[in-house]
Amino acid sequence: KPLLKSPLVLQKVRSSLQSRGVASIASLGRAFRQMDSYDGNKKLSKDEFYNGLKDYRVDITKQEANALFGLFDKDGDGTINYDEFLIGVRGNMNSTREAIVMKAYNKLDKDGSGHITIDDLKGVYTAAKNPKVISGEKTEEQIFLEFLQKLGDKNKDGVITKQEFLEYYSALSSSVDNDQEFVFIITNAWKL
Repeated sequence: KPLLKSPLVLQKVRSSLQSRGVASIASLGRAFRQMDSYDGNKKLSKDEFYNGLKDYRVDITKQEANALFGLFDKDGDGTINYDEFLIGVRGNMNSTREAIVMKAYNKLDKDGSGHITIDDLKGVYTAAKNPKVISGEKTEEQIFLEFLQKLGDKNKDGVITKQEFLEYYSALSSSVDNDQEFVFIITNAWKL
């Protein structure tokens, strides 16, 4: 990934967008859709990203925009999807949000190994009553693996690392405007 010559470029983009009222989830969604209006594929190309930032009067060079694009494009597919855009503009979770996510992670990591596995999940999540298990279409293990993948197991190895868990919840966090609401969501989801 290309590195920005200065973290000030990212801050400049964030500040510029915020000064134009682009800070809430709704306004970020509108900004993303406007930038994507060239082809409407729900992904931003490098040109759409650069032109969109210029449309929002962000003072940025093409080289800076390309470096920032590389930073936002987490999956390396050459485009920025909506989640990548949100995370890029909103940034990482603050300490309040990260603390509640780590509390959930530590609850799930039953054996304290530093990884969440199917065995860790069995104490907090049951697949026995899943309709696909009942019908015989899938095994409980297959359902657990799917659940792990939905929680961020990108490489599909049946293990969620702390980093994968944080990345998953960082994406969720970027779509929740209020800290209290985010804490409520995580607390209720994992019965903390």
